[in-house]
Amino acid sequence: MALIVQKFGGTSVGTVERIEAVAERVVRHRLAGDDVVVVVSAMSGETNRLLGLANAIDPEAPAREIDVLVSTGEQVTIALLAMALNKRGCSAQSFTGDQVKILTDDSHSKARILDVEHSLLKSRISEGVVPIVAGFQGVDENNNITTLGRGGSDTTAVAIAAAIGADECQIYTDVDGVYTTDPRVEPSARKMNTITFEEMLEMASLGAKVLQIRSVEFAGKYNVPLRVLSSFEEGEGTLITYEGLNMEKPLVSGIAFNRDEARLTILGVPDLPNVAASVLAPIGNANIDIDMIIQNSVGDNTADFTFTVHRNDFARAKEILQQTADKLQAKGVQGDDQIAKISVVGVGMKSHAGVAVTMFESLGAEGINIQQISTSEIKISVLVEEKYLELAVRTLHAAFNLDKEPLQE
Repeated sequence: MALIVQKFGGTSVGTVERIEAVAERVVRHRLAGDDVVVVVSAMSGETNRLLGLANAIDPEAPAREIDVLVSTGEQVTIALLAMALNKRGCSAQSFTGDQVKILTDDSHSKARILDVEHSLLKSRISEGVVPIVAGFQGVDENNNITTLGRGGSDTTAVAIAAAIGADECQIYTDVDGVYTTDPRVEPSARKMNTITFEEMLEMASLGAKVLQIRSVEFAGKYNVPLRVLSSFEEGEGTLITYEGLNMEKPLVSGIAFNRDEARLTILGVPDLPNVAASVLAPIGNANIDIDMIIQNSVGDNTADFTFTVHRNDFARAKEILQQTADKLQAKGVQGDDQIAKISVVGVGMKSHAGVAVTMFESLGAEGINIQQISTSEIKISVLVEEKYLELAVRTLHAAFNLDKEPLQE
């Protein structure tokens, strides 16, 4: 008997038939003696439909009203699932984020959870009721409805699991676990039985779409065991937890990649203290995330700065950087939005040398030029031309033998 939070994404509840299948799964857990809290997303495509309606009225609609609108998608799903469970004799009640009191900050469309009031949920659980909670949404201190951004239902589920002290948070999706890389790019990709929070956080931040990065951060911070499973197939999925004695300890655990990168360079800025802030602050102030950063001194008391941004922010970031270049009397601005980032990730790097050499030699043997490099304790990332992305991923997957099961320590 365990206390489990189960989250079902949009594809898992995309039709009435799939909602009925989710109800059957929940009933099986209840019959096995588990207490269950369910968090659901809107039905697949519903959020985009609602955003389309808003855009038809006003492409510049207030963010507050957008949140009020799109939060209704989850409200439909929680009610339908509660009906399906009650029909099966399994007592269930639906709750919005407001009813549960999921408190967030006031950043509409990308709010962060500050607190979850657990008393209502615990009360219903003790009464034998299955609470069905709307993911993706909450309220700020002024009772305005807020939403957490794409994938926010994952974070809702983990936050609830932490608040009620759940034994496990299970994320049901359209894949059966976390793979060594995207199987659509490398068919020999292998599903991992376990992965550490550190590794999953790196892979999520680098483009792996299985989990929202904030949900992984939350789970790691509050030590919530997190499991990724398929809604459509039976299996154990992938357990994401802290590094332990029985963890798989490969040198490299996975290959992550991101096609949505763009690179910008400002040439010949004065090589003076605080010039980095002068270059990068205007980009950050425009709410544009900056990723890989390189500064090169070029020998004439000037420096070149190169950094990457999301491809959607490329045009705006380049415009801002040109303004900065004019202000600093720099030599010019260059940009490239046809690049991709590829990363090897693994906690095994902490205690083994040679990963970088293997990575660079393997790519070089295929004629793939590395344009930029960044590293952390458990990750090495490179930028390459986008046209080489799939070849690079397959090459590295083979170089690190990721199609083979790792040895247990």
